[in-house]
Amino acid sequence: MADRGRNPFISDEEFAYSIEVIRKLREYYSSRVVGQLTLQKSLIAAIIADGHILLESVPGLAKTTAAKAISDAVDGKFSRVQCTPDLLPSDIVGTQIYHKETGRFETIFGPVFANFVLLDEVNRSSAKTQSAMLEAMAEQQVTIGGVSYHMPQDIFIVIATQNPIEQEGTYPLSEAQTDRFMIKEKIDYPSVAEEVSILEMMEKGGGEKRPPVLTIHDVDMVQDIAEKVYVADNVKQYIARIVAVTRDPGSYLSRQMAEYIRIGASPRASIAFLRLSKALALLNGRTYVIPDDIKEMAHQVLRHRIGLNYSAIADGVSVEQVIDAITSAVPTP
Repeated sequence: MADRGRNPFISDEEFAYSIEVIRKLREYYSSRVVGQLTLQKSLIAAIIADGHILLESVPGLAKTTAAKAISDAVDGKFSRVQCTPDLLPSDIVGTQIYHKETGRFETIFGPVFANFVLLDEVNRSSAKTQSAMLEAMAEQQVTIGGVSYHMPQDIFIVIATQNPIEQEGTYPLSEAQTDRFMIKEKIDYPSVAEEVSILEMMEKGGGEKRPPVLTIHDVDMVQDIAEKVYVADNVKQYIARIVAVTRDPGSYLSRQMAEYIRIGASPRASIAFLRLSKALALLNGRTYVIPDDIKEMAHQVLRHRIGLNYSAIADGVSVEQVIDAITSAVPTP
């Protein structure tokens, strides 16, 4: 077992329990998805941190497979919504049906009422439909017919996939919507060796759904344990400084790099850093956070919260390059 460090708030039993849950999640994921280890770590960390997840790539790179794999590992309620331009908000949150015989309305809950909700190709739906998830993700409730209904109290995690906005038939998500996602992970093409492994897995009938290996209670318990992971004051200061650079880049970055940033990150970025770093510490076998945990998740936390202007696009500067410049500008404690 890794050197867990000293943390009086987490017992040896709790630490061993969390490590075993993480091991089961990793093994289940690897039985269904070839490679994509960075994605694996991001998904598991976000689930332990109780955050929503946005996945982006061109079609066919296992976004849906990865989301399904991590959800199927847990014996909870799962629902999937295939987003299309004609999808209505009521198709997601639910609606009311009038029964003429009784003269009463019956509330029919939509697929959002689940522990894990997969919104497939979310940016192919209209802005109105995208916003239907906003209340659920932000407030853990939805409103149907003027009445508010709460989401599952134990675990409620939205995993949304999207195609790059350059592709035809996509609608960009609003800043308010993307800010509700704890992380945004980009998926790249597999290597040649990984693609051969995919072919061999398909030949052997691998990648099929297996019985769950964890319960909702297991995930809930590890989330509670993660909350007790220790974060030193100087690490919290480090988080705040990184986020502050996104809002006042001119004071920290070169003039050219600073001019690329159109909008900075909200306080949700700092909260995401804090919660994700605690989860990542557990994944790395520790009960305390180190600055490298913050750096490791910088792309995932900030890439959808920093807005770049047209100059960045014209100069071929990616948001990841800007994030690297930001983390380099802040001294590591």
